[in-house]
Amino acid sequence: MPTPYKINIPMYEGPLDLLLDLIKKQEMNIHDIQISKITSQYLDYLHKLEELNVDVSADFIYMAATLIYIKSKMLLPPDPLGTPEEQATDPRAELVQRLVEHEKFKNAAQLLYQKQQIEENVWSRPDKSLYNDEGTEGELVVSLVDLVKVFQQVLERRKEVSRIDLQHEQFTVAQMMAQLRAQILASDDNSVSLAQFFEACPSRHAMIVAFLAVLEMVKMQAVVLAQEKQFGEIVVKKGKSFDLVFDESGGIRQIDEEYK
Repeated sequence: MPTPYKINIPMYEGPLDLLLDLIKKQEMNIHDIQISKITSQYLDYLHKLEELNVDVSADFIYMAATLIYIKSKMLLPPDPLGTPEEQATDPRAELVQRLVEHEKFKNAAQLLYQKQQIEENVWSRPDKSLYNDEGTEGELVVSLVDLVKVFQQVLERRKEVSRIDLQHEQFTVAQMMAQLRAQILASDDNSVSLAQFFEACPSRHAMIVAFLAVLEMVKMQAVVLAQEKQFGEIVVKKGKSFDLVFDESGGIRQIDEEYK
């Protein structure tokens, strides 16, 4: 009996992962995507999934529609009745921004994963200076590795809900930091559940920005991650620099320009 022909096709967590892989394989400049070529290859990938009877999520279908829309916009001449700004706008601009942010997150996640693997296999005395605070007495101080684990768990649960998101709200790290500050101050014990903070985000993009906001606040010692008992719920609490990081209006006194 002849051996059945097998087709191996790579699987991607989301449409942005697929686009980044296509761009990398074609050695394109992410800021100057050949949209016609990428759209054709993207649709070919979806067709292969259909041939293999693999369910295609709504996110992939929505991205296909987005690519076709961008391609059609680039084929049309600029609107003569539009403003100079509208005529000069690149239809690819929003997609490029999302790809750059997603790539930045993937690189950061990979570095954190490598750090996690090292910490799990090497015994060391960790630097507790970033986490120690008067408000954490009697509690277990957790590390950034625990932060990554909680984020990954919430992200996995979010994947189970497949939907088409027609609104692309843009969030900044500074906005998420201010939001976390407000939630901490509004709580009875000046603490916020880390998992609930991530789960309250309306989209994956918002979750990624929230994750970066927590990382930045830990680095600035504005917050500390702690849990009442081992394997217990991780909470975000006020750190020793909390009042120094934020001004009276809730704005951040100092933050990297890329996060504003």
